[in-house]
Amino acid sequence: MVIETNSSQIPIYRQCELLGLNRSSWYYKSIKDDEYNQWLMRLIDEQYTKTPFYGVPRMTAYLRSQGYQINHKRVERLMKRMGIQAIYPKPRLSKPHPESIIFPYLLKGLDINRPNQVWCADITYIRLISGFVYLVAIMDWFSRYIVSWALSNTLDSYFCFEALEKGLSKNKPEIFNSDQGAQFTSRDFLLRLQGEGIRISMDSRGRIYDNIFVERLWRTVKYEEVYLHDYQSIQEAKDGLKRYFWFYNEERLHQALGYRTPAEIYYLKAKNLTGLKKSDLI
Repeated sequence: MVIETNSSQIPIYRQCELLGLNRSSWYYKSIKDDEYNQWLMRLIDEQYTKTPFYGVPRMTAYLRSQGYQINHKRVERLMKRMGIQAIYPKPRLSKPHPESIIFPYLLKGLDINRPNQVWCADITYIRLISGFVYLVAIMDWFSRYIVSWALSNTLDSYFCFEALEKGLSKNKPEIFNSDQGAQFTSRDFLLRLQGEGIRISMDSRGRIYDNIFVERLWRTVKYEEVYLHDYQSIQEAKDGLKRYFWFYNEERLHQALGYRTPAEIYYLKAKNLTGLKKSDLI
C-alpha cells in the first residue's frame, strides 16, 4: 500500500523504513505460490476440457477430491485468468463495455451448405511448462477448415485482429460468428468485418454450444497435440501448433466429413460430396 500525504507520495524506500520492512520484501513475489498456481491451472485446463460444464463450485470440489486444499476464491480467480467458464446459462453478472455493439445470433435454423458461408472464431487457454498463452482460431463452419490462428500472452484484441487479417487475406465469409467477448466486439474488429460486407453473428451469453464446432476443435487440439507436448516457450508452442494445424487441415480424416480432410471440403477437392449428410454438418 502506498502511504499518501497532502503534497506527494512518500518514496518506497522511506515507506519500508517507516514500516520496519526490508526494501527487497516490497518487490518479493512467492515463486512457490506462482508455481502452485501454474500447476493448478494445468489441472483445471485438463478437467475443463473433459467437463466444460464444471463451474467454480464443481471445479473446486474436483480439485479437493484430488487432495488439494483450495478454496473457491482461488479457483474462481484462476478460471477467470484462464478465460474459461461453465457452459450452462447463468445470471448476467457482467455488462459489455458501453461502446460495444452486440449483434444477434444468425445461425439458428440456417442451412450451412458451402465453404465460406460461415466462419466462426473462439479463444482458448494453452499451457506451457511455465506460464500460459491464449490461442484464437477462425474456422470455416461447413468444412471445419482452420482458416487462420494466432497466439498471444495477453487477452487484448490485437491477436484476434491479426488472425482476422490473415483469414481475410485468403478469402472472406458471408457471416462471421463469435461470442460476445471484448476481443470480438472491439470497434476495429467490427469495422473490419463491416468494411468487407460481412454479416456479424454473436452467440447468446453463456451459450457455448452456439459455437459448438470450435469447442470440439479445442478438445481435439489439446488431446492430440498440447497435452502430448509440454511446450517450453511461446515459440515452441507456435511451432507445434503450426505443424498440428497443417495436419488437421490437410491429413486428419473427419468422420463427419465422410472421412475426408477439411482441406478437401474447403477447396472442394473431393469429387463426390454426396456422402455428407446435412445432419453431420449442423
